[in-house]
Amino acid sequence: MVLNVAIKCVAASALLVGAGGVFSQENSPAQAPRNVVQLSASGAVEVQQDLLTMVLSTSRDGTDAGVVQTQLKAALDVALTEAKKAVQPGQLDVRTGNFSLFPRYGKDSKIVGWQGSTELVLEGRDFARIASTAGKIGTLTMGNVSFGLSRSQRAQVEGQAQAMAIEQFKAKAGEIAKGFGFAGYSLREVSVNASDTGGMPRPRMMAMEAKMASSDMAVPVEAGKSTVQVTVSGAVQLQ
Repeated sequence: MVLNVAIKCVAASALLVGAGGVFSQENSPAQAPRNVVQLSASGAVEVQQDLLTMVLSTSRDGTDAGVVQTQLKAALDVALTEAKKAVQPGQLDVRTGNFSLFPRYGKDSKIVGWQGSTELVLEGRDFARIASTAGKIGTLTMGNVSFGLSRSQRAQVEGQAQAMAIEQFKAKAGEIAKGFGFAGYSLREVSVNASDTGGMPRPRMMAMEAKMASSDMAVPVEAGKSTVQVTVSGAVQLQ
């Protein structure tokens, strides 16, 4: 009987060792990928800015909040009426901007008056129409001028820059594979990012010119150029 017990114990011990060996294999870390290269390439296209945004504004100050608000509303209504005469979707769109009214405090922390401001935004691709309309609005003055790209222009240029970036990426990947003695490559992962930069206008100078101009004169504007850049980055497997 004693001998039988000893044999059973040895068999059980061997089974545990075998199970431990299987467990160790199942949990071994996977091998890291080999012959993988990270790279990026960019394509850039310079294009004329075709979107103009003008912000016209005015401010009022008084001791009565209701009076200040009424004055601002009246100035905005007159400006809106004039601007809407020239509205043409895509060429000149009009929308109201910020409208604010806040108290002005004295030395004793008590309200001594009220200050407020309102804005009207003119935006579109017809620069002459926008500039002419802005010059006819007498109740608001120039607050800010900015240029950019319309959605259609941006989409078209991004497509061109993206095609350039992809071709550059493929060419670079092929050169790297060849340089290391591989026949080619396969794409593992990729990301595409787009951005644009453009020259900043001179809103202060233009605002001064607009102020000196008569009410029926167009506000002088001149657009610059934007550079749209698309970057393609990712990893390739050399084969």
